[in-house]
Amino acid sequence: MSKKYAGLAHDIVEKLGGKKNITEGYHCQTRLRFKVIDESQIDIKGLESLDGVTKYIFNAGVHQIVIGTHVKDVFEEIEKIIELDPTKAVQTEKKGLLTSIIEFVAGTFQPVIPALSGAGMVKAVLALLIVFQVISPESQTYYLLNMFADGVFFFLPMILAFTEAQKLRCNPILAASVAAMMMHPNWGALVTAGDPVRFFEIIPFTLATYTGSVIPILLVIFAQSYVEKFLNRVIPKSVELVFVPMLTFLIMGTLAFSVLGPIGSILGGYLATFFTFLSVNASWVPAVLIGGFLPIMVMFGLHNGVAPLGVMQMAELGYDSIFGPGCVCSNIAQATASAVVAFRTKDKKLRQLATSGSITAYMGITEPTLYGVNLPKKYPLISAMIGGGLGGLYAGLTNTHRFATGSSGLPAILLYIGDDTMRFFWNIVFALIISAVSTAVLTYILSFKFEKEDTIPEMKEVILEDTLMISPIKGQVIPLREVHDEAFASEALGKGFAIEPIEGTVVAPFDGKIAAIFPTKHAIGLVSESGVEILIHVGLNTVELKGQYFEALVQLNEVVKKGQPILTFDLEKIQAAGYETQVPIVVTNTPQYSSIETIIVGQTDCDQDILAVRV
Repeated sequence: MSKKYAGLAHDIVEKLGGKKNITEGYHCQTRLRFKVIDESQIDIKGLESLDGVTKYIFNAGVHQIVIGTHVKDVFEEIEKIIELDPTKAVQTEKKGLLTSIIEFVAGTFQPVIPALSGAGMVKAVLALLIVFQVISPESQTYYLLNMFADGVFFFLPMILAFTEAQKLRCNPILAASVAAMMMHPNWGALVTAGDPVRFFEIIPFTLATYTGSVIPILLVIFAQSYVEKFLNRVIPKSVELVFVPMLTFLIMGTLAFSVLGPIGSILGGYLATFFTFLSVNASWVPAVLIGGFLPIMVMFGLHNGVAPLGVMQMAELGYDSIFGPGCVCSNIAQATASAVVAFRTKDKKLRQLATSGSITAYMGITEPTLYGVNLPKKYPLISAMIGGGLGGLYAGLTNTHRFATGSSGLPAILLYIGDDTMRFFWNIVFALIISAVSTAVLTYILSFKFEKEDTIPEMKEVILEDTLMISPIKGQVIPLREVHDEAFASEALGKGFAIEPIEGTVVAPFDGKIAAIFPTKHAIGLVSESGVEILIHVGLNTVELKGQYFEALVQLNEVVKKGQPILTFDLEKIQAAGYETQVPIVVTNTPQYSSIETIIVGQTDCDQDILAVRV
């Protein structure tokens, strides 16, 4: 089934530096996610140029490749190529507290989403059967279908225990087993009886119910990860198979019922109080923020830390008004913006991308259209954020909430049927209409300004002429062959020269236009009025600095004059970081010229002619 993606899978692995560079790989609904040994081996531009790849993103130490809804098929082919070895040392940045929390929450909840979505849609079907009187609430069919849907939520602590243990690299089976203790019917009987419980007649166990809860098990398994690691370290290997599980159960069982579980239950109570307060006093706030800013959250990975709040609210109160309403309004707004772009653009490739992206966004998967259409074009993204915020405002003011989690596309409106009323269903329908209509109008109006760029301009022939260019940097001129990089030294990228800089300012070497600015700002491309195309590359391997110590003073396509400063860099800090500061300057369209000669060797300033390019 996935054979047709074999070529794409091979190319992705190659652009990531080869299978030996990859230490971890997995996928979510639309993205491939990888961790690598050496980030400098990743060809970002090459990845994004692949037919089938929408966007490359680096977030929270993970290299993410946006594919689309067929990501599972692509990953099946990648699995056949890569050999994962988690013992390999991975070069990672030091993460901040917020990044670590988001990564932990996302890693725990993301694997659970398919199960929650499936259960949510069963709930939606059940609600429809009741509304159209196909079955009655007293029937066995209703009882069994409800059981099909509620099983996931009832045993949610066990599922979360398993995924959290995987994230924390402790034993997931032992974690699920500890959760099973907390959900055992015998404990439920003790809670129902209400009599004080004392372990060994000394340690008091707080009477609290843990089925369907979230926070207690998160605390318990977090502590268990440290207990397990300690036991594995101190217990001899010959007997650890018996004693590690036994002591884990005894220690964590005691802590779960006496300390951690009760603390989690109290925190859950506070969380439920907070959710109730929002629903009563500021119901519009979460829906407006999510509806308006969800695309930004997705770009920075923040949505992974916010979405679980909806799951927690549902576990505590039985419904979600925190994430669901705003999310579906945002997704429909993005889908509509993309559809308008498809209608208005004259670019055939963009129209195809916008059309397919719009369809998947209407179904709840927005990343292909977000990264492929709305973000690059900008105006549809702005329109979608305004439209999503307006729809979220209506949903919030009407206190709209969903009764199950699931996809946040058009099918999700069924999740708003519940509490023996259709009120929430009609509220979300009206909210989505507001989002779609306002987004469509704004996108259409703005398209008259921004889609002009799609009209075919009058082609102006560039006649190549002999050109003299001044040195873009003050320093010592050296031949290109002395650059400590084979790609430049071999003149594979074009003829030119290099400079050992003595200050950190780059100027335009001729009158022309900025043709390219690398995202990491370490390299810049220009084209002269006479057609000479040059690349100025500050330092070697400085792409690894990710823009640190560099500042671009111009923008893409900006017209510049000879001698105008276009880029600055901190020479001393780059050297202190251990990077070569040689600056190769090459003519990238070398084959179009008969000769390219360096006029000066030795010390040069920025007002001296240094290179003669002759037709």
